[in-house]
Amino acid sequence: MAHKSKTFKIITYGCQMNERDSEMMSDMLEAVGYEHAQNIEEADVIIFDTCCVREKAENKVYGKLGQIEKLKSANPNLIIIVAGCMVQQLGAAQKLRERAPYVDIILGPQNLSELPHLIQKVLEKRETHIYVEEHGKLNEEKLPKRKARGAQAFVNIIYGCNNFCTYCIVPYVRGRERSRQPEHILNEIKDLVEKGVIEVTLLGQNVNSYGKDLEQKVNFAELLKKVNEIEGLKRIRYTTSHPRDFTPELVETISGLDKVCEHVHLPVQAGSNRILELMNRGYTREHYLELVASLYEHIPGISITTDMIVGFPGETEEDFLLTLDLVKKVQYDNAFTFMYSPRKGTKAATLPDQIPLEEKKARLKALMELQNEISLAKNEAMVDQEVEVLVEGPSKNNPNNLSGRTRTNKLVIFEGDKELTGKLVPVKITRAQTWQLRGEICRA
Repeated sequence: MAHKSKTFKIITYGCQMNERDSEMMSDMLEAVGYEHAQNIEEADVIIFDTCCVREKAENKVYGKLGQIEKLKSANPNLIIIVAGCMVQQLGAAQKLRERAPYVDIILGPQNLSELPHLIQKVLEKRETHIYVEEHGKLNEEKLPKRKARGAQAFVNIIYGCNNFCTYCIVPYVRGRERSRQPEHILNEIKDLVEKGVIEVTLLGQNVNSYGKDLEQKVNFAELLKKVNEIEGLKRIRYTTSHPRDFTPELVETISGLDKVCEHVHLPVQAGSNRILELMNRGYTREHYLELVASLYEHIPGISITTDMIVGFPGETEEDFLLTLDLVKKVQYDNAFTFMYSPRKGTKAATLPDQIPLEEKKARLKALMELQNEISLAKNEAMVDQEVEVLVEGPSKNNPNNLSGRTRTNKLVIFEGDKELTGKLVPVKITRAQTWQLRGEICRA
């Protein structure tokens, strides 16, 4: 009788950094003989890769864990792992152990390379293993050779964050900034390209800080130049960029590199200098608007997206109107908008003048309505244009259609053969919606 392989399922919450962490864990488990489970009920190992940027994300994890407890009761050999940023918070591991004692491994984001070792320890002795070293250091260069998952790939270039925005928990759970050596990044991308990848997204909490901690003098602009030279690579994306560190040199460099896509995600968070200072963002609205003007001038057709928070402690109606005014001036292609949510352990959670929930909801509604108008107008201007689309596969909402993204990161839905997945195809835009475009493949 054939031996049944052990299987695993990873449930990922949060940002692209978490998506990349989940890929790393998947590669590690496959390297020691595990296979992907078709569904969560069949898995021998279930991993939650968690986020803690907002309290809502944590509540989702605890809700899902409550459902998983039934699986554990039916199968005591099931291994349950909670990894990621949520468990790295001060006291979070102990809280999790008390609320969900059936969890076998609690693993911080800086200690992911311990995963196979810890699973083996659980198999040998059934007890909870907690590994959330505050100063742990993930060494990607010692991890198994990564697999290509289609034509696109995330590539970490810098870990951690030094900014300490007053609302943000990330520096406390991801640690200080640590740049990877440029040769390691370049070798990883070259290997991915050999495996069929044609688009990479360079990842970091603040990619613009890349290289500041390295002995060799190489900054983000110089790294982009080196990546741009890789043969076979077609597209380069990067996220996230901090406005404070987006230098004129970087703008000029990006404008001259043919593989760097014409899209920048540039979180502004607020349009009021008073609120920006309370947030410890390190720039003014005037600096931000000058940077945006420079991007529009040097990179024709660029799309700019952003993050914004409404209802930050002490935000007045005048402050909020300045945010609306900035949105009108910048004309973002899209924006991720949030109500301020206090995070324990951050400075903002202790500030006076917390804004009532109803006021935050009203401001969020007004902001979203304004941005939706701008997004739709921007998309409508693209009707009848021919754009290059990297096909990602069948559309999630309409599997009979394909979906893909333009160089400006616009989502396009169109009819086509699924064999086109992973290919660059010319598409004519036929219809615009707020969040996506409709099109048809251009026939020769």
